[in-house]
Amino acid sequence: MPVSARQRCHAVLTGLIALAAAVVVSVSAAPPASAADTWTEAGSDRADPLTESQGLTSVEIPSGSPNRYTGIGTIPLAVATRGWNHVGDPDASYDGYYIEPYQRDSGTTKMFRVQAPGGAWSEYVHTLDPGEALNNSWVAVSPDGQWMLAGEYGTMSRLLVFPTPGVNPGTSPSANLPRATTVNLDHAVRDVQGCDFSGPTTLLCSSDDPEGSLFGVTKPLLQIDLSAEPNGTSDVSGHVTALRQLPLRSACSGSFEAEGIDYDRRTGTLRVIVVSPGFCVLTDSKTYRFSRG
Repeated sequence: MPVSARQRCHAVLTGLIALAAAVVVSVSAAPPASAADTWTEAGSDRADPLTESQGLTSVEIPSGSPNRYTGIGTIPLAVATRGWNHVGDPDASYDGYYIEPYQRDSGTTKMFRVQAPGGAWSEYVHTLDPGEALNNSWVAVSPDGQWMLAGEYGTMSRLLVFPTPGVNPGTSPSANLPRATTVNLDHAVRDVQGCDFSGPTTLLCSSDDPEGSLFGVTKPLLQIDLSAEPNGTSDVSGHVTALRQLPLRSACSGSFEAEGIDYDRRTGTLRVIVVSPGFCVLTDSKTYRFSRG
């Protein structure tokens, strides 16, 4: 074999050995992920385009409380006239605090509107950190109630962690609600419209991804396994898995929109809103129900 050929062969072999070693290191260093769940469609209900088209959550306290929904028609006039014209996917703590995320078309703040178990409302405003997107698409309260995750729209590799307004003693309506820490994702996500905890370190999320290039499917249901429970003092990592495509069925053709998500631990039921395209937004938008297994 000519010297130049041997040199090229040696260089190729050296590169392959280095690549193999890097793969071994990467695999051995990766945190173990929880087994991904399987969610099977179990039924659906019509979603009203004005009052049930953005988000939903189950409320445990007071006992017997109905499920809560958000949409353009649920924004109070007094809130909308101050510029808060978009409400996202809400959540509720297990002790009955209900939280809605709001955003404006412009500015440097986002708002979280909180209803205490006794019925009183209060507002907590967060001033954007450098590089933080204005979008305020969803909130998810941790099972211990002390920390609240929130998401930005677009292609993101993180989730934001805040002290839960109204629940965490370090919060006050008269003070800026600070971002505490970050969940750093091992895989980018796109256009997440809602997340909810299904366990202490597991999130289920609805993505409105229209492209499908990230996971090979559009509008995926995602599972994010956290390396630890959010604690407000240190960042945690999140392992992202695409579980399935959300149902896309309508009498109309066109672009569907995946919206909010809710997991009810009392029944084990997962619910996701999917808004139909075109005129059918009025007729056959659905809240789909899923069961595990």
